[in-house]
Amino acid sequence: MLAEEELTEDAVLGGRLRLRQLRRGHRVGHDAILLAAACPAQPGERAADLGAGVGAAGLALAARVDGVHVTLVEIDARLAALAQTNAHLNGLSAQVTIANLDVLAPADAQATAGLSPGSLARVLMNPPFNDPERLRTSPEPARRLAHSAPRGTLAGWTEMGARLLRPSGTLTLLWRADGLDHVLQCLDPLLGAVTVLPIHPGPGKAAVRILARATKGRRAALALLPGLFLNDEKGCPSPEAESVLRGGATLPLALT
Repeated sequence: MLAEEELTEDAVLGGRLRLRQLRRGHRVGHDAILLAAACPAQPGERAADLGAGVGAAGLALAARVDGVHVTLVEIDARLAALAQTNAHLNGLSAQVTIANLDVLAPADAQATAGLSPGSLARVLMNPPFNDPERLRTSPEPARRLAHSAPRGTLAGWTEMGARLLRPSGTLTLLWRADGLDHVLQCLDPLLGAVTVLPIHPGPGKAAVRILARATKGRRAALALLPGLFLNDEKGCPSPEAESVLRGGATLPLALT
């Protein structure tokens, strides 16, 4: 049981969503909201947020799409409990299921959590993307778990996501922009019709993140969309980013 002084309660999506999270360790940022805004879920579909943390991306998706059912998969029991609390706090308990589970758990454990092969229309994920062999990792265990994993992790996560998807289902993921080649290598054997949206800090600056969407059982040439700029020339939040991060708008990747 976490003590109240270990937690904060924060508003995201312009106050549309309130999240309880750890005061220290991994904290919800733009990435989760951008990921949710890129997922093309429709009412009545089943989705999963792999590596959900306190539930930010999956809950933002459930808040946007009436009737979508989202399973939040999280290995850290403390974060999974907070995700459950956050679902209740935002009136989304009927749409959200929590699975305290490793994304790479055996198939029988996945099935016990209701995650059977071909059972989902949408998968979204923000896997740990810092390779501990190349980059310094955080001394904080929870933050290290959220941000750092061996290079092979993405391949395992995308394989799991592809297995869970039904035909024509989509996988949407967020990754470092300098790892685009690795993303494409992991997606290509499993899924097709990859579309990529670069995320830039501002005009004239290199992308720092990418959002990628791929479809099961579909083949098409790689599509690279115009980038999203988080800030304008003056360093102020851009209208396009504000419409997503505060206004709840969707991104082009959410167009089916």
